[in-house]
Parts: sequence; C-alpha cells; structure tokens
Amino acid sequence: MSEEIKQNAREVFSKNKQAYVDSSTHKKQSDLDEIINWMQPTLSQKALDIATGGGHVAKALSGYVKTIFATDLTKDMLQNTSTHLTDKTNIEYVIADAENLPFIDESFDIVTCRIAPHHFPSPKMFIKEVSRVLKQNGKFLMIDNIAPEKDQLDHFYNTFEKKRDNSHVRALKKKEWDSLFPPYDLLIQKPLLRKKQMPFPDWVKRTIDNPKEQEEVESLFLQASPDEKHHFSIIVEDGRVQSFTIDEYMVLVEKHST
Repeated sequence: MSEEIKQNAREVFSKNKQAYVDSSTHKKQSDLDEIINWMQPTLSQKALDIATGGGHVAKALSGYVKTIFATDLTKDMLQNTSTHLTDKTNIEYVIADAENLPFIDESFDIVTCRIAPHHFPSPKMFIKEVSRVLKQNGKFLMIDNIAPEKDQLDHFYNTFEKKRDNSHVRALKKKEWDSLFPPYDLLIQKPLLRKKQMPFPDWVKRTIDNPKEQEEVESLFLQASPDEKHHFSIIVEDGRVQSFTIDEYMVLVEKHST
C-alpha cells in the first residue's frame, strides 16, 4: 500500500509540477523569510530540504548556507524545479524518498520540510530519517497543514483534501506531531500554530482540471455543518466558495541525543 501511495504521488506531482512552482501559497515570501529568521543558517552549514516541490525553501536558504540538497520523490518535479534555479549553484538535486533518505548518518546541520508531510504514508519513518541524517545539535524546521484536534473537524478537513488531491494521505493533529519528535531525540524549541487563508479557485485548480470534479469538491464546502464553516472560515458569495482557512503548524526542533 505504501508504494502505491508513493507512485500515486509521483503521478500527481509530475502532472502538476509547474503549478507548485507558481503557487502563491508555496512561494509566499513572508513564510520563507520567517524560515531564515527561525533557523539562523550560516555559510559553513550543509542543509537538506525534503520534498522540495517547487524549490522555494531551497532557493531561500541557498544564499545563507554552504550547500543545500533539494530532494523530492518525483523526478519530473525535481527536473522542472532545477530549470528555474539555474543561477543557484550551491543547490544539489537528489531524487529521494522522505522515509528512506539516501544519506549517511549525521550528514546535515539543518533540515527543512514545508507543506509536504501530509503526503507521506509514514510520518513516523519520516521523522526517524530526519533525526538520523541530522547532526548533533542540528535543527529541523517543519511547516505543514494540520488537522484540528476535534475529530469531526479532522475528518472533514482530511476528506476535502483527499477529494481535491488523491496524493493526500493524512494531515496529522498538532499533538500527533509533538508526540513523534521526542522518541527520536528531537526537542521542540519553537512552535507556532496559525491560520492560513486559501483562495478556493486557485487551490482547487492546482490539482484538478475537470470542472465537474472541482464542483464535487466545492459541494463539500457548501454542505458543511455550521461548526465546520466556522472553524474553516468558509466564505461563500453568490453560491460559490471564494476562500477558506486551514490550520498550519510551524515548528523548530533540535537534535539532542541522550
């Protein structure tokens, strides 16, 4: 099942590779500036960006580190991204599975992964691999969409994400992420939970071309319960969904083995 999920992800991201380069959500400069501010990278450091997608984090970090390895499961995605970053000579591109990284132990000073772990079949294996390749006292920064703590809202969120993008596996809750770090010697240094507004038309078109399928996703929002509409701040005008918000978790951890 895990390999089927990963193959599905390859197909989805190969098809939509340019959409992720152009995505306003993924290239948001304030987010990228915040990553630099939180991590405080230096020119002597070696960095790894897991599931780089459109390469936005790798591009942002490249001016602050010695070398950064941009990895992705999808060759077409990585190839396309590299053509947009030809001026960044210290970025190395590697096809890699986030749950089985092709690097030796303690290879990197800093590791990042942004808006991707909800596609991973095994978040536990992902975190285990992050810890393995991270040096002692190294930093890992993750940003991802998360599910609300309330089970009903969790179900609603993961249902509409899966409907819109069948490479979506599951967005975890914050408490689930927080429980995954300590077993692998990763100690939380700075957590931030925030809301992220999504323009519905752009969001749904990023992965779905078929108008009928787009309407099926929209119907989930239109039929949402009052509690769901409130939590996700669903905005409807003239019977069409304009925007909504989702929960996002940004967390910085450090590796401290006992």
